Amino acid sequence: MADILTNEEIFFKDWEPKLQNRFFMYIDDIPSYIIKAVDRPSINNGQVVIDHINVERKLKGKSRWQDLNITLYDPIVPSGAQAVIEWIRLGHESVTGRDGYADQYKKDLKFHALGPVGDKIEEWIIKGAYVNSANWGSMDWAQEANVEIQLTISFDYAVLNY
Repeated sequence: MADILTNEEIFFKDWEPKLQNRFFMYIDDIPSYIIKAVDRPSINNGQVVIDHINVERKLKGKSRWQDLNITLYDPIVPSGAQAVIEWIRLGHESVTGRDGYADQYKKDLKFHALGPVGDKIEEWIIKGAYVNSANWGSMDWAQEANVEIQLTISFDYAVLNY
């Protein structure tokens, strides 16, 4: 016997898509307005394979949150480069070689997706984030482009509140 379609499956419903350019990210000591682009969190669930005679059984392995890529504008004032190096210095001071404690350099970040009228429609909390790598961009006499900073942020886990 054939399945019968429900009203939910048949009739069109109005919906509003989330747009990529409607977001704010909050990072201590880095102004939100210089954050140009950011990845939303992603997770990879590893795999454990159990062999038995001539078959395999697959189970979920360790869950690993993937690094975030963040692009910042680097204005003259406030200096995006200075804000990034101050965060890095909490974990490693180049002049002295001193490393910091995790409770000093790891931060909780907040990401909000916005609706069409500026309302917060999605909130991610990124727990235990630190700068894994930073690239302060390049300069070129032939270019009239903005200087941008590329960050790779590693973190412990993320929570989607809504």
